[in-house]
Amino acid sequence: MSEQTVGTRNESTATTAGQMVSSFFARQEVGLLLILLAMSAFLTWQTDTFLTSRNIFNNLLFFSWIAVAAFGETMVVITAGIDLSVGSVMAFAGFASAWILTYPPLVEALTETPLVILAVVGGLVAGVLVGLVNGTLITRFRLPPFIATLGTLSIARGITFGATTGWPIRDLPESFMLMGQYNVNIAAWEVPLPVIIMLVVALLCGLFLSQTVNGRHIYAVGGNEEAVRVTGANPKRIKMLVYTLCGFLAALAGLIMTSRLGVAAPDAARGYELDIIAAVVIGGTSLFGGEGTILGTLIGAAILQVLRLEELLCRASPLCTLHSVVHKCEELAGVFIAQKMLQTGIKRSTVY
Repeated sequence: MSEQTVGTRNESTATTAGQMVSSFFARQEVGLLLILLAMSAFLTWQTDTFLTSRNIFNNLLFFSWIAVAAFGETMVVITAGIDLSVGSVMAFAGFASAWILTYPPLVEALTETPLVILAVVGGLVAGVLVGLVNGTLITRFRLPPFIATLGTLSIARGITFGATTGWPIRDLPESFMLMGQYNVNIAAWEVPLPVIIMLVVALLCGLFLSQTVNGRHIYAVGGNEEAVRVTGANPKRIKMLVYTLCGFLAALAGLIMTSRLGVAAPDAARGYELDIIAAVVIGGTSLFGGEGTILGTLIGAAILQVLRLEELLCRASPLCTLHSVVHKCEELAGVFIAQKMLQTGIKRSTVY
C-alpha cells in the first residue's frame, strides 16, 4: 500500500471524525445542556447544598410531572398544534382517580389493590377521553387547536370543580400514594419513583418519535402536511393520535402529582399549561412544527426548575427586590436563545 493511499485514508478518517464532532456540538440539546450546567454552576457557587444527591433528586422530583405532561405537548407542537388543556387534564385525571378511590360502593365491593388499579385506569381513561375530544374538534370540526383546547381547558376544570363543589378529596389509600412518594434504592441512592417514571416515559416517547413510522409522520405533518397527504398517510389520524397521547401523558402526570400530594384538589395544576409549553419551547421545539425532541423538552423542564430555584435564592437576597421580573425575563431569554439555536440549526441543515 502506497504512502499516498495511507495519507488519503488518514485525511478521510480525520475529516469524518471532525464532521461527527461538529454535528454533535451543532445539536441544540448540547447548547441547552451547557446553559443548564452554567445555571447549576451559579447555584452551586451560591449554596452549599445544590450538588448533594438529596437536593438533585428532590429537584428532579419537583419537575417530574411537568416533564411527563410536556412530552405529550412536544408531540402536539411538532405537528404545529398546541394543547392548552394539559393543566386541567392533570387535575381532572387526579379527581377521577380520587373519586373512584373514595366512592363508597366501590370501596365496599373491592379490596385496596384492585381499587387502586381501577382508579389509575380510570384517571388515564379520563385523560384519553379529553385528548380524543381535542383531536375530534381539531380534525373533524376543523377548529383551530388554540380555540379547541382552550374550550376543553374550561370544560375539564369546570367538571372537576362542579363534581367536588370546590372541596379537595382527601384520605386516599397509601398504596395509591406510593406512585408519588415511594423511593427506589439504586446503589447508594434513594431515587424517587416519579423520577424513574419520568425517565422511562422520556425513553419510550423518544424511541416512538425517532424509530417508528408514526413518529416520522408526526414530524412530517408539522413540516408539510400536504406532502404527507400526497404520500398516502392520513394527517388527521396522526393529529388524533398526538392529541390522544397528550391527554394520556397529562393524565399520567396528574396521577403522579395527586399521589405525591396525597390530595386531589379541584384547582390543582392551575396555570401548569404555561410551564409545560415553556418547557417544550425552551427545549427547542419549534412552534411552527416539524422540529423538536423529547430530550430537549426534558432539559427544558430542568432549566425551568433551576430558574425557580434561582428565583427563590433571589427572593431571599436583600439585593434583589424584583425577583418575579427577573424570573420571567430569564424564561423569555431562554425561549429566545432556544428558538435562535433552532433557526441556526435549520439554516445549517439547508446549507449542507
